[in-house]
Amino acid sequence: MAKVIYKSYNQNDSLLLPPSLGELIPLSHPVRIVSDILDKFDISAIEGTYKGGGTSSFHPRMLLKVVVYAYLCNIYSGRQMEKQLQENIHFMWLSGMSRPDFRTINRFRSERLTQGRLDAIFTKVVELLNDEGFVSLNVQYIDGTKIESVANKYTFVWKGSVEKNKAKLVEKVKGVLSAAEQELNIEQSAAELEELPQQEFNRRAKRILSKMDDMGISKGKARKEIEKIKEESVTKLDEYDHHLEELGERNSYSKTDPDATFMRMKEDAMNNGQTKPGYNVQISTENQFITNYGIYWRPTDTGTMIPYLESFMQRYGKQSAEIVADSGYGCEQNYEYMLDNGMVPYVKFNMFHKEQARKYKNNPFLPANMYYNKDEDYFVCPMGHHLEHINDCKSVSDMGYESVVSVYRAPNCKGCPFRGMCYKGKSDRRTIEVNHKANGYRKKARELLNSKEGLRHRSKRPIEPEAVFGNIKFNHGFKRFKLKSKEKVSVEWGLVAIAHNLRKYIAQRLKKAAVIDNIGVNSIIIGQNRAA
Repeated sequence: MAKVIYKSYNQNDSLLLPPSLGELIPLSHPVRIVSDILDKFDISAIEGTYKGGGTSSFHPRMLLKVVVYAYLCNIYSGRQMEKQLQENIHFMWLSGMSRPDFRTINRFRSERLTQGRLDAIFTKVVELLNDEGFVSLNVQYIDGTKIESVANKYTFVWKGSVEKNKAKLVEKVKGVLSAAEQELNIEQSAAELEELPQQEFNRRAKRILSKMDDMGISKGKARKEIEKIKEESVTKLDEYDHHLEELGERNSYSKTDPDATFMRMKEDAMNNGQTKPGYNVQISTENQFITNYGIYWRPTDTGTMIPYLESFMQRYGKQSAEIVADSGYGCEQNYEYMLDNGMVPYVKFNMFHKEQARKYKNNPFLPANMYYNKDEDYFVCPMGHHLEHINDCKSVSDMGYESVVSVYRAPNCKGCPFRGMCYKGKSDRRTIEVNHKANGYRKKARELLNSKEGLRHRSKRPIEPEAVFGNIKFNHGFKRFKLKSKEKVSVEWGLVAIAHNLRKYIAQRLKKAAVIDNIGVNSIIIGQNRAA
């Protein structure tokens, strides 16, 4: 039997020349590529946040590299980053053996990278991708998803409840004060009625209590009610006003993260449609690289599109020629903005797929399928009756956009054999409402979407932003923000976007290098064969 020989194993063995950390890291390792890329960027804006004096600070470039590489490795916690800096040779090499604690890392992430400073780094990464031909910035595949905030989901404030409770309290307090003033023969001045409820009630309560003191009424139910109004009700009204000011145009917010809005999430563990505090994250992708992002409080995508497209213009100083998005973005206001600004909208509208169905196309009673005489402005129903234009009405969306809807009415539908199939209203005269401007935009969008280029974009859209969101959420485990406030959440998503782009860039770069090496090996083999 042959003797078994083991390799040398001595934990106390010391080397005359100990190896450096760099020797243990391959030249093609992602940590080296991340370091090289971030070394190229100007970070003077981040360095400008430091003040002189006091003790020395950790270098901001080192902290930026550590945080970005941590996100690339699916590490989002400051404590975990601190742990990696003590145990992982890649982090040790990247930090130059510096070991900032989690407080330093979190403070750098939530304070030094705000006010657009990380946003500028993200822009530089995308410009690098553009220079190397990975993205052209000529097309945007846009989509959004909702990501939960770190806020407590039971600390909600609803606008409807606040307005209702405030109105109830105001009526109750007015009734109590009026009854007390009538009992004590106190007249209310006209000037007080023009003041805010808090000021009015406070003045009236003080005057009533003063009158009671003069009359020697120091106890009793009436006095307790007035004292309660002076102490509690006025404070409660101030609280309601604070909530309404914080809400603004929103319908809800969280007390522990006032920038977060309650919305329904796709990841619903209880499957009960429960709303949770979160943010609507919008991204643009091209070749599955993220080229732009934005954080919004609106749960729906429709109202985010115009400010989002404007942010792309501000970021790069130009706009994409083609915009591709799903039906959540297809509305009159968005079509108008894109067409007026020279963009080609490959954007679906909510009825796009339903219009393709045979049942829809073969229904002659739908206004879309009725004959329309543009010159004389009337529709013709299947019985040949004219639905004449009677008036126009205006509607204003929650974003302030004004639409004009034309109303058409038939002369008389009584006794019509198609009456039951045509409409279900009780009136004997059918009325339809048509938005001609919106229909014109939909017609243009329909032509674009059914064109050869439109079909190509429609086939690519599901594997562009949707695949990116799926990769970030399920492959890399980012399903919830760890920071509070819109500005800090924007920093956190910016780090996720940078990490995603660098992860994909590194993979493409290594793949390209492997192909070149393979070509080189094959050339040598071919040359040797020819020589032989």
